[in-house]
Amino acid sequence: MTETAQRNKRKTFKGVVVAARMDKTRVVKVTRQVRHPFYEKVQRMSKKFYVHDEGNASREGDLVEIMSTRPLSKTKRWRLVRVIT
Repeated sequence: MTETAQRNKRKTFKGVVVAARMDKTRVVKVTRQVRHPFYEKVQRMSKKFYVHDEGNASREGDLVEIMSTRPLSKTKRWRLVRVIT
């Protein structure tokens, strides 16, 4: 399998930058909708990811796309792909 085909299998999410105070690191909140297994009510669940932003391109409130990567630090396992808005 080629390297680009293997990279395309990585997980990608879209989320909102909630903290941009660190250098080259952003905290991105990813929200998803999940149906409760018994009650079948749709719930919103969110999770925060620490994302590597090499060029400090994103700011708080930006919608960004992130991709899984090798561990970059104790908490960072994601990297910024692009800033959508």
